[in-house]
Amino acid sequence: MQFILKYVRPYLKRVAGGVTCKFLGTIMDLFLPWLLATVLDDIVPLKDEGKIYLYGGIMLLCSLLAWAGNVFANRVAASVARDATRQIRHDLFGKITRLHSREIDRFTIPSLISRMTTDTYYIYRMIGMMQRIGIRAPILLIGGIIVTMTRDSVLSSLLLALLPFMGAIVWFISRKGVPLYGQLQKHVDTLTRIVRENMNGIRIIKALSKTGDEKKRFGQMNETVARSETKAASVMAVNGPTMQFLLNMGLVLVIIVGARRVDAGHAGAGDIIAFLSYFTIILNAMLTITRILTMYSKALASARRIEEVIGGEEENRGEGEFAPVPGAPHIEFDQVSFSYNKKQMDVKDISFSLEKGQRLGILGPTGAGKSTLIKLLLRLYDTDEGAVRIHGVDVKDVPLEALRQMFGIVFQNDAIFRGDIGENVRLGRDVSLPEIERALSDAQAAFVEEKGGVGAQVVSRGQNFSGGQQQRMLIARALAGHPPILILDDAASALDFKTEAALRAALKQGYQDTTVITIAQRISAIMHCDQILVLEDGQPMGLGTHEQLMENCPLYREIASLQLGGEDHE
Repeated sequence: MQFILKYVRPYLKRVAGGVTCKFLGTIMDLFLPWLLATVLDDIVPLKDEGKIYLYGGIMLLCSLLAWAGNVFANRVAASVARDATRQIRHDLFGKITRLHSREIDRFTIPSLISRMTTDTYYIYRMIGMMQRIGIRAPILLIGGIIVTMTRDSVLSSLLLALLPFMGAIVWFISRKGVPLYGQLQKHVDTLTRIVRENMNGIRIIKALSKTGDEKKRFGQMNETVARSETKAASVMAVNGPTMQFLLNMGLVLVIIVGARRVDAGHAGAGDIIAFLSYFTIILNAMLTITRILTMYSKALASARRIEEVIGGEEENRGEGEFAPVPGAPHIEFDQVSFSYNKKQMDVKDISFSLEKGQRLGILGPTGAGKSTLIKLLLRLYDTDEGAVRIHGVDVKDVPLEALRQMFGIVFQNDAIFRGDIGENVRLGRDVSLPEIERALSDAQAAFVEEKGGVGAQVVSRGQNFSGGQQQRMLIARALAGHPPILILDDAASALDFKTEAALRAALKQGYQDTTVITIAQRISAIMHCDQILVLEDGQPMGLGTHEQLMENCPLYREIASLQLGGEDHE
């Protein structure tokens, strides 16, 4: 709850104004049955029409004041809930962008999406509800009890006798309900993941006729969510009927005891009518508190999930300035080892160095650890052993913003965003139109003119472009701004050999000062590099030029034989 209060605190003045109006409006509602009882017991017997009209006017005024106060308070409550939730979303999104990659892996993307949407919505509803009926219901409950005690203490004692039972029920149900809603949200995360996977892979699912299997998988998880929600709702649903039963029993007792007191002359008919009205008010207040309790349970579980993300470990962004060491290699891996699960090493004892402008090719089977090396270089993950250095400085000591600005990169599974081609290449950076056009030209993206130029529209995930066209746009994005280090992670897999050769020629001619790291499955894409690193099961099997590896590395020679058909490409 402290987490939510932190975001509501800046709007306390607004909240105080709204609560004051809500309080006054609720007091007016409580005043109406008392006035009615006074009119029936004290004014009507006098047969004075003037006083009757006067009290009727007062009752009308109270009704108008209650209406105006509640309307104003509800509008304030909605604005506070909106602004507080907007700030929560803002901070949550900012935190997600700064989370360490290990934390993102731990939370998972579907869960983060669920926390950003569903969980913040529950908090929004709770903040608004607590200011509206969360203030009104307790006032009606407590005020109703106080007013009834001033009218008739005997009848009020009937209500007071029920309060301990009501409190015990509320405590028990809230204790059981909050953990159940936390479990429900975890199941919703899994459901979101399944939906996300199906949306991303809808074409392959259709192509392989796996729609039925995916429906079954979704149906099973959907059923799990439904059961979890039913269990949580069933626990919370006990509260309303139980409260209603207790209060209705109290209402019956009021009628029985009240009738005897009226008959004995200890109470008037107006008192009984007032008591019935107040009991109805109290009954509705208790049922409202039940709704508040349900929403509070959901919001509390959601707040804990959001707070868990906001309290997650951030990337160490570094401080100070980047001070290169004179004479040090441009890029150096020194006995680097790393494990994702901290149980089994994914890459082990990797060592190599590159001078400025050199080209490194990385080759190896799927799962050999090729992309992992790039993640370590970019500091998406930190090494477990050894060091990764740029210009002699450990990347852990380089300010993160300065480090990432050194790179132009095409990931193996990269993203095309909705917008136009120019926006996708620029990606928010200070890159001029001539630089964008040059990058597209160097990336062999001649199709851009056919599509209508850099202003041509791109749909979500670039689905109105072929795979090869998407890759060339991604390469242009990496080349834009002429970065000191260029990383191509299987970036030419969708390009034909002619286009790939033209791309290599453009890089060699226009980017002599750029250090290039190329990850590829085809030897033809890396055989002309200054160095080639061969990986298998995360370990280095060879490092050298194409000619050296053909002589000294059996794995490289085997791959070359399979891909090049035994031809001499030395």
